[in-house]
Amino acid sequence: MKRINAETAVGLFLVAGFLCFAYLSVKLGDVSLFGDKTYSVVARFNSISGLKEGATVEIAGVKIGKVARITLLPESYQAQVEMGINRGVILQEDSIASIRTAGIIGDKYVNISPGGSPEIIKPGGRIVETESAINLEEMVSKYIFEKK
Repeated sequence: MKRINAETAVGLFLVAGFLCFAYLSVKLGDVSLFGDKTYSVVARFNSISGLKEGATVEIAGVKIGKVARITLLPESYQAQVEMGINRGVILQEDSIASIRTAGIIGDKYVNISPGGSPEIIKPGGRIVETESAINLEEMVSKYIFEKK
């Protein structure tokens, strides 16, 4: 009888361990099991230097989504950034998307400045007004090697 109780306890402990491992894998892997809570919005930039998939999308310093995919448009040689925006966030049609840096040498992220238009961007829509990333190396080299 005692052996059955010990084996049951060990079995329950192992099942609990596997459930905890599965939960952590889903949370850390950022996997959505019960449907997507975001909608897609795209923006086109001339330069996104340093922006990576998974980067945050912010309004006023608050995370409202993340960069889902980055592709190059072959006809215009622009970078198209697809962003997953949280469903509760409404973006106006005249919003401005810009690439910013967190700190001096930090990661790049997309900052959205909301507009004042009554028209909103529908899921799958596009932010037309964009500001490309500032290339710090280019600015420094222009300053250093500028002829006087």
